Amino acid sequence: MKLVERFLDYVSYDTQSDELTNMTPSTPGQMIFAEHLRDELVALGLKDITLDDNGYLMATLPSNLPIGVSVPTVGFIAHVDTSPDMSGRHVSPRIVKGYQGGDIVLNQKENIVLSPDQFPELNNYIGQDLIVTDGTTLLGADDKAGIAEIVSAVEYLMQHPEIKHGDVRIAFNPDEEIGQGAHKFDVKQFGADWAYTMDGGEIGELEYENFNAAVARVTFAGRNVHPGYAKHKMINSMRIANQFVIMLPRWETPEHTEDYEGFYHLVSMEGTVEKTVLTYIIRDHDRDRFERRKKELEHLARKINHEFPDCCSIEIKDQYYNMREKIEPVKYIVDIAEEAMRLSGVTPKVQPIRGGTDGAQLSFKGLPCPNIFAGGLNFHGRYEFVPIQSMEKAEQVIVEIVRLVGKR
Repeated sequence: MKLVERFLDYVSYDTQSDELTNMTPSTPGQMIFAEHLRDELVALGLKDITLDDNGYLMATLPSNLPIGVSVPTVGFIAHVDTSPDMSGRHVSPRIVKGYQGGDIVLNQKENIVLSPDQFPELNNYIGQDLIVTDGTTLLGADDKAGIAEIVSAVEYLMQHPEIKHGDVRIAFNPDEEIGQGAHKFDVKQFGADWAYTMDGGEIGELEYENFNAAVARVTFAGRNVHPGYAKHKMINSMRIANQFVIMLPRWETPEHTEDYEGFYHLVSMEGTVEKTVLTYIIRDHDRDRFERRKKELEHLARKINHEFPDCCSIEIKDQYYNMREKIEPVKYIVDIAEEAMRLSGVTPKVQPIRGGTDGAQLSFKGLPCPNIFAGGLNFHGRYEFVPIQSMEKAEQVIVEIVRLVGKR
Protein backbone atom coordinates (compact mmCIF):
# COMPACT_ATOMS: atom_id res chain seq x y z
CA MET A 1 0.00 0.00 0.00
CA LYS A 2 1.40 3.41 -0.98
CA LEU A 3 1.92 6.18 1.57
CA VAL A 4 -0.91 8.42 0.34
CA GLU A 5 -3.32 5.51 -0.10
CA ARG A 6 -2.51 4.42 3.44
CA PHE A 7 -3.10 7.91 4.84
CA LEU A 8 -6.43 8.30 3.06
CA ASP A 9 -7.51 4.96 4.49
CA TYR A 10 -6.54 6.00 8.01
CA VAL A 11 -8.42 9.31 8.01
CA SER A 12 -11.65 7.45 7.22
CA TYR A 13 -11.66 6.24 10.85
CA ASP A 14 -13.32 8.50 13.41
CA THR A 15 -10.88 8.58 16.33
CA GLN A 16 -11.71 11.87 18.05
CA SER A 17 -10.77 11.66 21.74
CA ASP A 18 -12.95 12.86 24.64
CA GLU A 19 -11.56 14.00 27.99
CA LEU A 20 -14.91 13.53 29.76
CA THR A 21 -15.26 9.75 29.49
CA ASN A 22 -12.51 8.83 31.99
CA MET A 23 -11.70 5.74 29.91
CA THR A 24 -8.62 4.58 27.99
CA PRO A 25 -8.97 4.83 25.11
CA SER A 26 -11.45 7.61 25.69
CA THR A 27 -13.55 6.72 22.64
CA PRO A 28 -14.34 3.36 20.97
CA GLY A 29 -13.28 4.56 17.52
CA GLN A 30 -9.67 4.63 18.64
CA MET A 31 -9.70 0.93 19.49
CA ILE A 32 -11.42 0.10 16.20
CA PHE A 33 -8.65 1.91 14.35
CA ALA A 34 -5.93 0.31 16.50
CA GLU A 35 -7.33 -3.13 15.64
CA HIS A 36 -7.23 -2.19 11.96
CA LEU A 37 -3.58 -1.15 12.34
CA ARG A 38 -2.76 -4.35 14.20
CA ASP A 39 -4.15 -6.42 11.35
CA GLU A 40 -2.11 -4.40 8.87
CA LEU A 41 1.09 -4.92 10.86
CA VAL A 42 0.40 -8.67 11.03
CA ALA A 43 -0.07 -8.74 7.26
CA LEU A 44 3.24 -6.91 6.79
CA GLY A 45 5.01 -9.59 8.82
CA LEU A 46 6.18 -7.58 11.81
CA LYS A 47 6.97 -9.38 15.05
CA ASP A 48 6.11 -9.04 18.75
CA ILE A 49 2.79 -7.35 17.91
CA THR A 50 0.74 -6.46 20.99
CA LEU A 51 -2.46 -4.47 21.45
CA ASP A 52 -3.52 -4.06 25.06
CA ASP A 53 -6.94 -3.27 26.50
CA ASN A 54 -6.07 0.43 26.69
CA GLY A 55 -5.40 0.71 22.97
CA TYR A 56 -1.58 0.76 22.99
CA LEU A 57 -0.28 -1.02 19.90
CA MET A 58 3.40 -2.05 19.65
CA ALA A 59 5.40 -4.06 17.12
CA THR A 60 8.98 -4.89 16.10
CA LEU A 61 10.86 -4.83 12.83
CA PRO A 62 13.59 -7.36 13.73
CA SER A 63 17.28 -6.68 13.20
CA ASN A 64 18.81 -7.90 9.95
CA LEU A 65 22.37 -7.52 11.21
CA PRO A 66 24.70 -10.55 11.45
CA ILE A 67 24.37 -12.67 14.57
CA GLY A 68 26.39 -11.18 17.37
CA VAL A 69 26.27 -7.62 16.06
CA SER A 70 24.32 -5.36 18.39
CA VAL A 71 23.19 -1.76 17.93
CA PRO A 72 20.71 0.37 19.90
CA THR A 73 17.00 -0.26 19.48
CA VAL A 74 15.30 2.86 18.12
CA GLY A 75 11.56 3.52 18.30
CA PHE A 76 8.98 5.58 16.40
CA ILE A 77 5.68 6.64 17.96
CA ALA A 78 2.49 8.32 16.77
CA HIS A 79 -0.99 8.76 18.21
CA VAL A 80 -4.24 7.39 16.82
CA ASP A 81 -6.64 10.02 18.16
CA THR A 82 -7.66 13.32 16.61
CA SER A 83 -8.48 16.53 18.40
CA PRO A 84 -11.78 17.09 20.22
CA ASP A 85 -11.74 20.63 18.82
CA MET A 86 -13.53 19.60 15.64
CA SER A 87 -15.29 16.56 14.25
CA GLY A 88 -13.20 13.84 12.63
CA ARG A 89 -16.22 11.87 11.46
CA HIS A 90 -16.87 11.30 7.76
CA VAL A 91 -13.64 13.03 6.73
CA SER A 92 -13.77 13.72 3.01
CA PRO A 93 -10.22 14.52 1.83
CA ARG A 94 -9.29 15.86 -1.59
CA ILE A 95 -5.92 16.10 -3.33
CA VAL A 96 -5.06 19.44 -4.94
CA LYS A 97 -2.43 18.42 -7.48
CA GLY A 98 0.29 20.92 -8.33
CA TYR A 99 -1.09 23.75 -6.22
CA GLN A 100 -0.70 26.94 -8.23
CA GLY A 101 -1.25 29.45 -5.47
CA GLY A 102 -4.29 31.49 -4.53
CA ASP A 103 -7.48 30.38 -2.82
CA ILE A 104 -8.54 26.75 -2.47
CA VAL A 105 -12.32 26.40 -2.25
CA LEU A 106 -12.91 23.67 0.31
CA ASN A 107 -16.69 23.87 0.32
CA GLN A 108 -18.45 26.01 -2.25
CA LYS A 109 -21.90 25.55 -0.69
CA GLU A 110 -20.72 26.76 2.73
CA ASN A 111 -18.28 29.31 1.25
CA ILE A 112 -15.33 27.78 3.13
CA VAL A 113 -12.04 28.82 1.55
CA LEU A 114 -8.43 28.01 2.41
CA SER A 115 -6.67 31.22 1.45
CA PRO A 116 -3.03 32.37 1.62
CA ASP A 117 -4.40 35.71 2.84
CA GLN A 118 -5.21 34.02 6.17
CA PHE A 119 -2.69 31.18 5.89
CA PRO A 120 0.41 32.58 4.14
CA GLU A 121 2.31 29.31 4.72
CA LEU A 122 0.40 28.01 1.66
CA ASN A 123 2.81 30.02 -0.47
CA ASN A 124 5.63 27.71 0.64
CA TYR A 125 3.96 24.77 -1.11
CA ILE A 126 3.27 26.11 -4.60
CA GLY A 127 3.77 23.32 -7.12
CA GLN A 128 3.19 20.59 -4.55
CA ASP A 129 0.26 18.22 -4.05
CA LEU A 130 -1.87 19.15 -1.04
CA ILE A 131 -4.38 16.97 0.77
CA VAL A 132 -7.19 19.17 2.11
CA THR A 133 -10.58 18.75 3.79
CA ASP A 134 -14.04 19.51 2.48
CA GLY A 135 -14.33 22.21 5.14
CA THR A 136 -16.75 20.34 7.40
CA THR A 137 -14.21 18.34 9.46
CA LEU A 138 -10.58 18.37 10.39
CA LEU A 139 -8.28 16.23 8.23
CA GLY A 140 -6.53 14.09 10.82
CA ALA A 141 -2.95 14.53 9.63
CA ASP A 142 -2.34 15.08 13.34
CA ASP A 143 -1.34 12.34 13.70
CA LYS A 144 -2.44 9.90 11.04
CA ALA A 145 0.21 11.33 8.75
CA GLY A 146 2.75 10.23 11.35
CA ILE A 147 1.25 6.74 11.53
CA ALA A 148 1.22 6.38 7.74
CA GLU A 149 4.84 7.53 7.53
CA ILE A 150 6.02 5.06 10.18
CA VAL A 151 4.19 2.08 8.68
CA SER A 152 5.31 2.99 5.16
CA ALA A 153 8.93 3.40 6.29
CA VAL A 154 8.88 -0.01 7.99
CA GLU A 155 7.40 -1.56 4.86
CA TYR A 156 10.15 0.07 2.78
CA LEU A 157 12.85 -1.30 5.09
CA MET A 158 11.38 -4.80 4.79
CA GLN A 159 11.48 -4.50 1.01
CA HIS A 160 15.11 -3.29 1.05
CA PRO A 161 17.13 -5.72 3.18
CA GLU A 162 20.34 -4.15 1.87
CA ILE A 163 19.67 -1.40 4.44
CA LYS A 164 21.19 -2.91 7.57
CA HIS A 165 19.53 -2.10 10.86
CA GLY A 166 18.99 -3.27 14.40
CA ASP A 167 15.63 -3.88 16.04
CA VAL A 168 13.13 -1.10 15.31
CA ARG A 169 10.16 -0.68 17.62
CA ILE A 170 6.98 1.15 16.66
CA ALA A 171 4.03 2.17 18.82
CA PHE A 172 0.68 3.83 18.30
CA ASN A 173 -1.10 5.19 21.36
CA PRO A 174 -4.49 6.71 22.16
CA ASP A 175 -5.54 10.04 23.70
CA GLU A 176 -2.55 12.28 23.00
CA GLU A 177 -4.87 15.16 22.19
CA ILE A 178 -6.31 15.16 25.72
CA GLY A 179 -2.89 14.91 27.36
CA GLN A 180 -3.14 11.25 28.33
CA GLY A 181 -1.25 9.53 25.55
CA ALA A 182 1.78 8.60 27.63
CA HIS A 183 -0.04 7.86 30.89
CA LYS A 184 -0.33 4.11 30.33
CA PHE A 185 2.52 3.71 27.86
CA ASP A 186 4.66 0.79 29.05
CA VAL A 187 8.20 2.04 28.42
CA LYS A 188 9.77 -1.20 29.68
CA GLN A 189 7.64 -3.32 27.36
CA PHE A 190 8.45 -1.01 24.44
CA GLY A 191 12.11 -1.75 25.05
CA ALA A 192 13.70 0.98 22.90
CA ASP A 193 16.85 2.84 23.89
CA TRP A 194 15.26 6.02 22.63
CA ALA A 195 12.42 7.00 20.27
CA TYR A 196 10.99 9.78 18.12
CA THR A 197 7.39 10.92 18.01
CA MET A 198 6.36 11.65 14.42
CA ASP A 199 3.95 14.34 15.51
CA GLY A 200 5.45 17.68 14.47
CA GLY A 201 4.10 20.16 11.97
CA GLU A 202 5.63 21.43 8.76
CA ILE A 203 8.61 19.89 7.02
CA GLY A 204 11.93 20.18 8.84
CA GLU A 205 10.60 20.62 12.36
CA LEU A 206 12.73 18.94 15.00
CA GLU A 207 11.87 19.60 18.62
CA TYR A 208 13.39 18.52 21.89
CA GLU A 209 12.17 21.37 24.07
CA ASN A 210 8.62 21.98 25.22
CA PHE A 211 6.76 23.98 27.82
CA ASN A 212 6.70 23.12 31.48
CA ALA A 213 2.97 22.99 32.12
CA ALA A 214 0.52 23.31 34.98
CA VAL A 215 -3.20 23.93 35.40
CA ALA A 216 -4.55 26.23 38.10
CA ARG A 217 -8.10 26.29 39.42
CA VAL A 218 -8.90 29.47 41.32
CA THR A 219 -12.19 29.52 43.25
CA PHE A 220 -13.86 32.62 44.68
CA ALA A 221 -16.58 32.34 47.34
CA GLY A 222 -19.16 35.11 47.51
CA ARG A 223 -22.31 35.99 49.41
CA ASN A 224 -25.61 36.69 47.72
CA VAL A 225 -28.35 38.90 49.15
CA HIS A 226 -31.11 40.96 47.56
CA PRO A 227 -29.36 43.68 45.52
CA GLY A 228 -31.71 46.33 46.90
CA TYR A 229 -30.39 45.69 50.41
CA ALA A 230 -26.86 44.54 49.60
CA LYS A 231 -24.73 47.36 51.00
CA HIS A 232 -21.94 45.96 53.21
CA LYS A 233 -23.48 42.49 52.89
CA MET A 234 -23.10 41.22 49.33
CA ILE A 235 -19.81 39.74 48.17
CA ASN A 236 -19.95 39.31 44.38
CA SER A 237 -17.55 36.50 43.53
CA MET A 238 -17.61 37.36 39.80
CA ARG A 239 -16.41 40.90 40.45
CA ILE A 240 -13.61 39.68 42.70
CA ALA A 241 -12.61 37.09 40.09
CA ASN A 242 -12.42 39.86 37.52
CA GLN A 243 -10.17 41.81 39.90
CA PHE A 244 -7.88 38.76 40.07
CA VAL A 245 -7.77 38.47 36.28
CA ILE A 246 -6.59 42.05 35.74
CA MET A 247 -3.88 41.69 38.40
CA LEU A 248 -1.95 39.34 36.08
CA PRO A 249 0.43 40.86 33.48
CA ARG A 250 -1.55 41.79 30.40
CA TRP A 251 1.28 40.99 27.99
CA GLU A 252 2.04 37.53 29.38
CA THR A 253 -0.80 35.82 27.54
CA PRO A 254 -0.77 33.55 24.46
CA GLU A 255 -1.84 36.33 22.09
CA HIS A 256 1.20 38.41 23.07
CA THR A 257 3.97 35.79 23.30
CA GLU A 258 6.13 33.66 21.00
CA ASP A 259 9.29 31.49 20.91
CA TYR A 260 10.52 30.93 24.48
CA GLU A 261 8.12 33.37 26.11
CA GLY A 262 5.80 31.83 28.70
CA PHE A 263 2.28 32.86 29.63
CA TYR A 264 -0.78 32.62 31.83
CA HIS A 265 -3.84 31.57 29.83
CA LEU A 266 -7.36 31.93 31.19
CA VAL A 267 -9.19 29.02 29.54
CA SER A 268 -12.53 29.17 31.35
CA MET A 269 -14.60 31.33 33.68
CA GLU A 270 -17.77 30.05 35.31
CA GLY A 271 -19.58 32.02 37.95
CA THR A 272 -22.50 33.37 39.89
CA VAL A 273 -22.60 35.89 42.69
CA GLU A 274 -21.93 33.14 45.23
CA LYS A 275 -19.19 31.21 43.43
CA THR A 276 -16.83 31.79 40.51
CA VAL A 277 -14.14 29.46 39.21
CA LEU A 278 -11.28 30.50 36.94
CA THR A 279 -9.18 27.87 35.18
CA TYR A 280 -5.71 28.84 33.96
CA ILE A 281 -2.99 26.96 32.19
CA ILE A 282 0.54 28.06 33.06
CA ARG A 283 3.35 27.60 30.55
CA ASP A 284 7.08 28.38 30.45
CA HIS A 285 10.11 26.69 28.91
CA ASP A 286 12.37 27.75 31.78
CA ARG A 287 11.79 25.67 34.92
CA ASP A 288 12.65 28.51 37.34
CA ARG A 289 10.30 30.96 35.61
CA PHE A 290 7.66 28.25 35.56
CA GLU A 291 7.93 27.84 39.33
CA ARG A 292 7.78 31.63 39.79
CA ARG A 293 4.62 31.80 37.71
CA LYS A 294 2.92 29.33 40.02
CA LYS A 295 4.08 31.28 43.07
CA GLU A 296 2.75 34.50 41.54
CA LEU A 297 -0.75 33.04 41.28
CA GLU A 298 -0.55 31.95 44.90
CA HIS A 299 0.66 35.43 45.88
CA LEU A 300 -2.28 37.07 44.12
CA ALA A 301 -4.68 34.70 45.86
CA ARG A 302 -3.24 35.83 49.20
CA LYS A 303 -3.70 39.48 48.19
CA ILE A 304 -7.35 38.82 47.37
CA ASN A 305 -7.82 37.12 50.73
CA HIS A 306 -6.25 40.08 52.50
CA GLU A 307 -9.00 42.29 51.10
CA PHE A 308 -11.76 39.66 51.19
CA PRO A 309 -10.91 37.17 53.96
CA ASP A 310 -11.23 33.49 53.05
CA CYS A 311 -12.73 34.37 49.67
CA CYS A 312 -10.11 32.82 47.38
CA SER A 313 -8.69 29.32 47.19
CA ILE A 314 -6.29 27.98 44.59
CA GLU A 315 -5.27 24.51 43.43
CA ILE A 316 -2.30 24.09 41.07
CA LYS A 317 -1.42 20.79 39.43
CA ASP A 318 1.66 20.15 37.28
CA GLN A 319 0.92 18.49 33.94
CA TYR A 320 4.30 17.89 32.28
CA TYR A 321 7.85 19.25 32.12
CA ASN A 322 10.37 20.36 29.52
CA MET A 323 11.95 17.24 28.04
CA ARG A 324 15.16 19.14 27.28
CA GLU A 325 16.61 18.24 30.67
CA LYS A 326 16.23 14.54 29.84
CA ILE A 327 17.41 14.75 26.23
CA GLU A 328 20.49 16.98 26.62
CA PRO A 329 22.49 14.14 28.27
CA VAL A 330 21.84 12.05 25.12
CA LYS A 331 21.92 14.90 22.63
CA TYR A 332 23.34 12.60 19.96
CA ILE A 333 19.81 11.33 19.30
CA VAL A 334 18.93 14.83 18.09
CA ASP A 335 22.13 14.95 16.03
CA ILE A 336 21.14 11.67 14.34
CA ALA A 337 17.74 13.11 13.40
CA GLU A 338 19.37 16.26 12.01
CA GLU A 339 21.79 14.20 9.91
CA ALA A 340 18.94 12.02 8.66
CA MET A 341 17.03 15.11 7.56
CA ARG A 342 20.01 16.50 5.65
CA LEU A 343 20.56 13.14 3.94
CA SER A 344 16.89 13.28 2.92
CA GLY A 345 17.24 16.77 1.46
CA VAL A 346 15.44 18.45 4.35
CA THR A 347 16.73 21.51 6.20
CA PRO A 348 16.31 20.92 9.96
CA LYS A 349 14.38 23.56 11.87
CA VAL A 350 15.26 22.98 15.50
CA GLN A 351 12.77 24.91 17.60
CA PRO A 352 10.92 24.72 20.89
CA ILE A 353 7.40 23.31 21.04
CA ARG A 354 4.95 25.91 22.30
CA GLY A 355 2.86 23.15 23.74
CA GLY A 356 3.24 19.58 24.92
CA THR A 357 3.92 16.22 23.36
CA ASP A 358 3.78 12.59 24.38
CA GLY A 359 7.55 12.68 24.02
CA ALA A 360 7.84 15.01 27.01
CA GLN A 361 6.09 12.60 29.36
CA LEU A 362 7.87 9.60 27.85
CA SER A 363 11.24 11.29 28.34
CA PHE A 364 10.51 11.63 32.04
CA LYS A 365 9.42 7.98 32.13
CA GLY A 366 12.86 6.94 30.91
CA LEU A 367 12.42 6.98 27.12
CA PRO A 368 14.17 10.04 25.58
CA CYS A 369 11.87 11.08 22.77
CA PRO A 370 12.35 14.14 20.51
CA ASN A 371 9.62 15.15 18.08
CA ILE A 372 9.95 15.08 14.27
CA PHE A 373 7.73 16.68 11.63
CA ALA A 374 4.85 14.73 10.15
CA GLY A 375 4.22 17.44 7.57
CA GLY A 376 0.74 18.76 8.33
CA LEU A 377 -0.33 22.34 8.93
CA ASN A 378 -3.29 24.12 10.55
CA PHE A 379 -4.05 21.20 12.84
CA HIS A 380 -7.32 20.80 14.77
CA GLY A 381 -9.59 22.58 12.32
CA ARG A 382 -11.27 22.68 8.92
CA TYR A 383 -8.28 24.41 7.29
CA GLU A 384 -5.87 21.56 8.06
CA PHE A 385 -3.81 20.34 5.11
CA VAL A 386 -0.74 18.22 4.43
CA PRO A 387 1.61 18.37 1.43
CA ILE A 388 2.22 14.89 0.04
CA GLN A 389 5.86 15.73 -0.61
CA SER A 390 6.35 16.54 3.09
CA MET A 391 4.94 13.16 4.08
CA GLU A 392 7.28 11.45 1.64
CA LYS A 393 10.24 13.29 3.16
CA ALA A 394 9.16 12.28 6.67
CA GLU A 395 9.13 8.64 5.56
CA GLN A 396 12.64 9.07 4.15
CA VAL A 397 13.86 10.61 7.40
CA ILE A 398 12.64 7.57 9.35
CA VAL A 399 14.47 5.24 6.97
CA GLU A 400 17.66 7.32 7.26
CA ILE A 401 17.51 7.35 11.07
CA VAL A 402 17.20 3.55 11.10
CA ARG A 403 20.12 3.25 8.66
CA LEU A 404 22.32 5.62 10.70
CA VAL A 405 21.57 3.81 13.97
CA GLY A 406 22.37 0.52 12.25
CA LYS A 407 25.85 1.82 11.50
CA ARG A 408 26.61 2.78 15.12
